[in-house]
Amino acid sequence: MPDHPTVALPLVGPPTPPARRRSAHTLTARAVLVTCAVALVSVLVTALVAVPLAVRGAERRDQDALAAQARLAAEVLRVRAVRQRDDAGDRLIRQLRQQNIEVYVIRGGRVDRPGLPAPLVTRVAGGGNVSGRRLVDGERRLVEARALRQGDGVVLTRAVTTGPWRQVLRGLWLPLLAGLAAGAAAGLLLARRLARPIRVAATAAARLRAGDRAVRVPVEPPDEVADLAFALNGLAAALATSEGRQREFLLSVSHELRTPLTAIRGYAEALADGVIDADAVPATGRTVLAEAEHLDRLVSDLLALARLEAADFPLEPGPVDLTRLAADAERTWSDRCAAVGVPFRVESPGTAVPAYTDPGRIRQVVDGLLENALRVVPPGAPVVLAVRAVGADPAAGGVLEVRDGGPGFTDDDLAVAFERGALHQRYRGVRKVGSGLGLALAAGLVRRLGGDITAAHAPEGGAAFTVRLPGDPYLARTSA
Repeated sequence: MPDHPTVALPLVGPPTPPARRRSAHTLTARAVLVTCAVALVSVLVTALVAVPLAVRGAERRDQDALAAQARLAAEVLRVRAVRQRDDAGDRLIRQLRQQNIEVYVIRGGRVDRPGLPAPLVTRVAGGGNVSGRRLVDGERRLVEARALRQGDGVVLTRAVTTGPWRQVLRGLWLPLLAGLAAGAAAGLLLARRLARPIRVAATAAARLRAGDRAVRVPVEPPDEVADLAFALNGLAAALATSEGRQREFLLSVSHELRTPLTAIRGYAEALADGVIDADAVPATGRTVLAEAEHLDRLVSDLLALARLEAADFPLEPGPVDLTRLAADAERTWSDRCAAVGVPFRVESPGTAVPAYTDPGRIRQVVDGLLENALRVVPPGAPVVLAVRAVGADPAAGGVLEVRDGGPGFTDDDLAVAFERGALHQRYRGVRKVGSGLGLALAAGLVRRLGGDITAAHAPEGGAAFTVRLPGDPYLARTSA
C-alpha cells in the first residue's frame, strides 16, 4: 500500500445562473424603497409628536390670555357702581366679542343668557373661580370665570383653536416630498456603495467558475465586504491548490497504472507472436500475474480511498490480539525481506495486547506500512514491527509500530506525510516512491477505526509510523 497524492472526486457542474430579475428586486431598488419608507415614517412621526405639542402650547397661550382678560373684566365690573357697571359691562362685552370671546354676566346667581352649564353658574355664584375647558352651548370651549360680590360674576369663553392642525397638515406635503427625495438619493448612494463590492465578487465568482484561478478580489472595508473578499480569495487559492494536487495525482496514478499495463501488454504480445519459448512460458505467466496483482492493488487502493468517507465503507471491528496479528505478519514478511537482504524482526511483549478494531483493515494498514518500508530500505538495514500496550490496563488499547533503517524523512516531510501525493511529489525521481496512495489510505483507515497514526524519526535511522488503536469496550466494562 504505497504513500499517496490527492483523490480526484467528480466535480459537479456549475449551476445555471438565474434569469435576470426585475428591477424591483435589485439591491438598489430595495435600498431606495427602504430609505424612502424611513423618511416617510420619520416625517409622519415628527408630525404626530410635534403637532399635539404645538396645539397644547397654543391652547395654553389662549387660556392664559383669556384668564388675563377675565381678571381685567372682573376688576372693571367690581369697582363700578351698578349703573356705571352696566355701561362699562356693555362696552367690555362689545370689545371682547370683537376678539371672538363670548361674555356671560351673572347677577344674583342668574346668568344673563342661556348656554352656560348650571354647575358652572352655581359655582361662580357661590364665589368660586373656574379655569379650563367646559361644554358651553353644546361646544367644548376654553372657560375663565371670576366671581364678584353678592352672587355676581363674569364668565369668558373662547373656541378651542384648531389652527396648528390645519397649518401643519397644509405644510406637511413639502417636508414629506423633501424627505422622500432625500431618502431616494441616500438609498441610491448607499445601494451603489453596497452593490459595487458585491458586483466585483460576482464577477470574480464567474471567472472562478470559468476556470480562472488567478482571480483575486481586493480586501477593503466595511468588514462584511472584507470578509466576503477574503473568503473568495481563499476559495480561489484552495481551488488552485486542489486542482494542482489533482493533476499531480492523475499524473502519478496514470504512470503507476501504465507500468504494469505496459509489462502485461509486452508479455501478451510476445506470447501471441510466439517469441517466448515453451520453457519460459511459466515464468512469463508468473510475471504477468505479479503485474496484474500490482495493478489490482492500485485499483483497490483507489476504490478504498474514494469510499473511505462514505457511509457504506465496510468495517467489522471486534476484539483483536495485536501480538498474534504481528506474528501472522512476521510469517509473511520475514521471507520477503530475507529475499532482498533486509533483516526483519518483531518486537512484542510476549503476552496478548488486546485492541478493538477490524482485523482485516488493520492488517491492510500494517502490510501497507511494511511495503513502503521495504521499498526504500537498502540491503542490510532493518525493518521492525513492534507491538506494545498503551498502559497497564488491558482495556486501554494497543500500539503497532513500523520502523525502518531507510533514508527517513525530514521534519517538513513528517508534517505532510499523510497528505495525498505530498511525499510522492517531493521524491519522485529522487528515490523509489509508490503511487502516493498508501499513507493516506492508512491514515484514513486508522481514523475510521477510532485510532490515530503518527510519523516520526526511527532509532534505526529511518522513519517510524505509530498506530494507536482503542481498547476492547468489553474489557473496559469488566475492569470497571
